[in-house]
Amino acid sequence: MDDALIPEGAKRCAFPIFMIGIIIVGAVLLWGVYAMFLCWFKGLNQTNMNDYYGFALWIWADLAVIAVGGGAFFTGLLKYIFKVDDLKNIINFAVIIGFICYSSALLILAIDIGQPLRGWFIFWHANVHSMLTEVAFCLSCYFAVLTIEFIPNILENRQVNKVPFFHHLAHNMHGVMAVFAATGAFLSFFHQGSLGGVAGVMFGRPFAYREGLLIWPWTFFLFTWSAAAFGPCFTLLVTKITEMITGKKLVGDKTVNLLAKISGWMITTYIIAKIIDTIYWAFVTAPSMGFKLGHFYSNNGFYGYWILITEVILCGVVPGLLLINKSTRENPATRTIAIILGVIGVCLNRWVMVLQIMAVPVLSFDTWALYIPSWQEVATTILPVAYGIILIAVAYRYLPVFPQELELNESADTAAQN
Repeated sequence: MDDALIPEGAKRCAFPIFMIGIIIVGAVLLWGVYAMFLCWFKGLNQTNMNDYYGFALWIWADLAVIAVGGGAFFTGLLKYIFKVDDLKNIINFAVIIGFICYSSALLILAIDIGQPLRGWFIFWHANVHSMLTEVAFCLSCYFAVLTIEFIPNILENRQVNKVPFFHHLAHNMHGVMAVFAATGAFLSFFHQGSLGGVAGVMFGRPFAYREGLLIWPWTFFLFTWSAAAFGPCFTLLVTKITEMITGKKLVGDKTVNLLAKISGWMITTYIIAKIIDTIYWAFVTAPSMGFKLGHFYSNNGFYGYWILITEVILCGVVPGLLLINKSTRENPATRTIAIILGVIGVCLNRWVMVLQIMAVPVLSFDTWALYIPSWQEVATTILPVAYGIILIAVAYRYLPVFPQELELNESADTAAQN
């Protein structure tokens, strides 16, 4: 039914089967949209946010998708600026994932501000003393960059590319993509860092507060570093999931192992810096403010030392070591374990730096404030996941996302025909 739109030579499932999948995921998306409109029309009383939790599940999801979406800017930087040419086989998919992550982040913020019609206030009435103003500007600008980077792939659709204007436009955009990759890396450095800086400058929250360099707390640099380190893990994980669902090899092992190796070294160097920062905070910064380490990990039913050990050791040290070691990196099973742990690790870090900060008591008469999100918060957080699945499905079906697909699956397709 839609064969004319499918990339030439590519094999896709029957259109009715494709539509059944879209309808199932679309139902989840509509559930999220319903919850979103409840929040917009009835207000933020639909959530379980309160005076303790002005930042809650949405802001964690926002920071998490921005972190894992870092694979787009880092892969683009490697491909177009540092000329790591082998990454051409995965750069299209990295851009799509980044586009999904950043559009999802903006959608979550549109829900979180409560009155989206006043969303333009942050640009027109900018608070120049707030790191979040810089985040808003850089997020919006980088989303525009990702859109520009995504356009050539759309124009390469089998039918669209037959139009001479679109064909030449796509070709010319590829020629200047290095400019947008450099711009994206510049913008990403600052908004990733400022998201960490927001926590690091909170003097009234000793769990988050860090010293730093000039005006930037150490969390500024750690957030940027972690996004560049763990973002490629998410790109590889989504690629692996897509291969499992489609039953096809989409990216060659050489490219996968190269990106995994780079990610492994980035994770290892990041986690060393993270451990140094944690030790200094635990034994110097926090005690200077009158708090012992145990204060942040005891006397509550959820936040114990386990969360620190899981983030730093299990989901930091372990994936780093697995990915820098050639034998474990080139083993599909251990490589997959490593990238899953890495993605969990960076998401857990963002959880800690958003929600545990709010939970820790800071006054002598205060107690731990634990929080359970409402179903509306959960539904609107799942909404971007459903949207992302649909966009990836449509892009995979109709766009030449993976340059190696035909080559890698040629023998299997020939065997099936015989």
